[in-house]
Amino acid sequence: MDANPILAEQTRGNVIENRHRGAFVVSDAAGRIIASGGDIALPVFPRSAIKSMQAMAMVTSGAIDKFALTEEQLALACASHHGEDVHVAGVTAFLAREGLDVYDLECGAHQPSNGQAREQLRARGEAPTALHNNCSGKHSGMLSVALALGVPTAGYVQREHPVQREVRAAVEAVIGEGLTTDRCGTDGCSIPTWAAPLVAWARGFARLSTGEGLPETIALAGQHVFDAATRHPLLVAGTGHLDTVVMEAFRGRLMQKGGAEGVQCGAIRDLGLGYAVKCDDGNMAASQAMVAALLLAFAGPDAAQREVLEGFVTQPIRNVRGPVVGEMRAVGFNQDRGGAPDYL
Repeated sequence: MDANPILAEQTRGNVIENRHRGAFVVSDAAGRIIASGGDIALPVFPRSAIKSMQAMAMVTSGAIDKFALTEEQLALACASHHGEDVHVAGVTAFLAREGLDVYDLECGAHQPSNGQAREQLRARGEAPTALHNNCSGKHSGMLSVALALGVPTAGYVQREHPVQREVRAAVEAVIGEGLTTDRCGTDGCSIPTWAAPLVAWARGFARLSTGEGLPETIALAGQHVFDAATRHPLLVAGTGHLDTVVMEAFRGRLMQKGGAEGVQCGAIRDLGLGYAVKCDDGNMAASQAMVAALLLAFAGPDAAQREVLEGFVTQPIRNVRGPVVGEMRAVGFNQDRGGAPDYL
């Protein structure tokens, strides 16, 4: 098999220090490939990039109606949040609506991703809790699924727990294919993660954003979740993060979500397109450059949106004193050819 193409480079001075290979695909809801590069049939773990698909279990279980969940809480269910005060307060309220608290979360604790939030926590002499875990909103949503199904909340992260069976079925409904146990792992927050071809994730996001090919209840829920995430982008990630600033710039046209190990997925709703990117070596900065270049080519950005994306297509690299010593940059995309990558 041929190696995936180089889609990003990192320089130091005037020398290319690292080259990052990857694959990408843009698809419509019917599975028609608009553009692609690399091996898009290779199964990949989407990690946190598909939290919006996992949130469909809150619909199929009846949890959204049972707890009258707000748009903000739906956005947090899709989030890899940075542990800022707005996120911690939001998850606390989410759990309280369910009659639960931090001790019911099984995602584990880690420091806030946001630097200022970390410093504030240290200044108060407090240790991080599971509320600061970037997946605590998703886990709050999964706890709501357990309560709606009338099953114990304990162990909800286990693969055969009714919650995870509901989540798995919801994701399968969105992408239109089965998830098999021979391609199952454990995510960083302890829930199962299922690998599927990169093209399946792109097609699934097109289906989620348009409703095309989905049962009516799932189609309507997809619109609801898409709206919630794009109306509250700060809750989905955090201050300055690509997911947040890109969704803010596109004002409801586009849902964007990153996942660990260099995965980027999303949908351009008015164009009916979904997309998925995987950086082979898992470098997140490189994957952000790749997806920004893809969106420049295919999302039809206006001048302000283009400026935001260009800030991620080429990212300055600074040393600890502050001076710029190199850059991370996307390569292989030629916006002057109607979005066609150079090698297609």
